[in-house]
Amino acid sequence: MTLSDTPGIHHVSALAGDPQENADFYVRGLGLQPVVRTVNFEDKFTYHLYYGDAAATPGSVVTFFASPAELAGRVGRPDIHSFLLAVPEGTLDYWADRLADHGAEVDDPRTRFGERVRQFRDPHGTHVELVADGDHGRPVGGGPVPDSKAVRGVRGITLRSMSPYVTASLLDTFGFELVDETAEAVRYRAAERGSTVDILKDDAPFGREGAGSIHHVAVSVDSEAELHEWRDLLDDREFTVSRVKDRHFFHSLYVRDPGGILFELATERPGLGVSPADDAPADTLRLPPWLEEDREMIAPQLPPLSMPAW
Repeated sequence: MTLSDTPGIHHVSALAGDPQENADFYVRGLGLQPVVRTVNFEDKFTYHLYYGDAAATPGSVVTFFASPAELAGRVGRPDIHSFLLAVPEGTLDYWADRLADHGAEVDDPRTRFGERVRQFRDPHGTHVELVADGDHGRPVGGGPVPDSKAVRGVRGITLRSMSPYVTASLLDTFGFELVDETAEAVRYRAAERGSTVDILKDDAPFGREGAGSIHHVAVSVDSEAELHEWRDLLDDREFTVSRVKDRHFFHSLYVRDPGGILFELATERPGLGVSPADDAPADTLRLPPWLEEDREMIAPQLPPLSMPAW
């Protein structure tokens, strides 16, 4: 069976606490566009909030399952330790000041694989890194951050695996190439989109899923038909793989490798199916057809959320 290499990262999804705090930080602080307000299809009384550029371009999107009831997580193996957002060269100091003003804990800049990186923790503890890479993606644009300094999309992730060689093998299957190695990490890159995955080598303690932890990373595939081919291939290789699922905004399947890392493969749908003519897409609660009949029951039980103006 021959499948096309994935072009790179589609989106990253994390767990968060209070949805209002989450929205205020990612819209007002990071300047991301709120693109979809929906619910966790596995827990319909929990918000699922999507942020990205105005077109919800695959590779620009970060999402959060946000609930005030979510207990705090703990970073540690096995986990996706952080996701990387690309910003223009020379803007890391600007971002340090801006993020601190919005309640983030910001570290000093450092160099990894020859790139300047600055890590911070959002108000719920999610580890995020800004990487100086002005060639990646395109500016979110039009929001509270000037285009010359704006986030340019999701550049990559760092992860800690209980079985690094197996995780590396899965990345190779997806079409990521080994491009560099240091004493700190091994780097894989998707050629088309430039998405990077760094497998960290540090001996971290065990983590716990909860607010502040990153749930999964999704990579792109071309079509639902290709998803079924991927499922057969991964099943043949004895990975733990889900059935193909209708996620309303795209179709996907999930695979957890023996190293404990959860990957999703997701189809690309322009704008996640949100009309460009919709002036305030995240002000509308969007439900899939199978939950629409329960709207009057679901909506009143969701926490209050006023999406910040963008």
